[in-house]
Amino acid sequence: MKRINILIIIIVLFFILQAIYIPKSSSETEDKLFLIEKGENLFQIANKLEQEGMIRSRFFFDFFVFLKNSQSKLQAGEYSLNSSMNIIEIANKIISGDTIKILITIPEGWNLRDIAWNFENKGMFQAEELFELIGFPLINYSVNTDLPKPKDFSIDYEFLKDKPKNVNLEGYLFPDTYETVPGAGLESIVRKMLDNFDKKLTQDLREKIKEQGRTIFEIITMASLLEKEVKDFEEKKIVAGILWKRMENKIGLHVDATISYITGKKTVKISKQETEIDSLYNTYKYRGLPLGPICNPGLESIIAAIHPANSDYWYYLSTPEGETIFNKTLEEHNIDKAEYLK
Repeated sequence: MKRINILIIIIVLFFILQAIYIPKSSSETEDKLFLIEKGENLFQIANKLEQEGMIRSRFFFDFFVFLKNSQSKLQAGEYSLNSSMNIIEIANKIISGDTIKILITIPEGWNLRDIAWNFENKGMFQAEELFELIGFPLINYSVNTDLPKPKDFSIDYEFLKDKPKNVNLEGYLFPDTYETVPGAGLESIVRKMLDNFDKKLTQDLREKIKEQGRTIFEIITMASLLEKEVKDFEEKKIVAGILWKRMENKIGLHVDATISYITGKKTVKISKQETEIDSLYNTYKYRGLPLGPICNPGLESIIAAIHPANSDYWYYLSTPEGETIFNKTLEEHNIDKAEYLK
């Protein structure tokens, strides 16, 4: 009798292990989306797996998860599964939260319009949703407008405290590659970018800014000009020195990239008529920095804005090929403009 019981136990264990280790189908390798909603428990998940043909029986899925004592660790989200995966593989994937990931890459120098249209082209969000959340491009919110006021993120981020309330978050969406999941809210993605900015702008950099008597907002605005105007790091530092020096001497910055930001044109060539556009972003018409940043600069541009290089130059010119020409006098500068910007 004892031998019979042992034999029965062995047979039962064999079938259980077979059900757990052997997938439903070894030939069905095409992945399918499997969604676990927030609040769904083990039994609901197992039932859905069985109904959608991922496993043979929900009983064995329940058994394995209970065996691991992981029934409370199953994570909501969208998973990529197929029936050639066995119960162990499927369960472990859900327990570890190995959901489908979406990568969002924000290149250095992209502005809010670039980011918003990228979201829209990928079918993630409408461009206007981003603008409503963090502010519309070129809008001065100190002027009466019917547009909805953007969310005030400065409540949660110290580095935004010196950002004027009348401008958007341009400049603070740190360029990088971000990982998110399908269905993630737009605000959660924006916060990932702000968290990254908070991490990259180290305490040492913040102390240096404070020592200079400048604000983070001023530095980021300057860095955005450097990002759009110059490619080389050492040249960015020279241009930063030129622009800070021009500001201190109350000379207009005359940064072409601010005009391109206003017009939306992807070119270094601007017309005289465009330099007369009445916008606080126009550094030809108004002295000093523009109303706010004109793009989201990378770390090199931020460091260059904080550590400008001293030089005898007062002028610089960015050619269509990306070369930077430096001049000491206006006469030399005008000669080079005629030569390189025909």
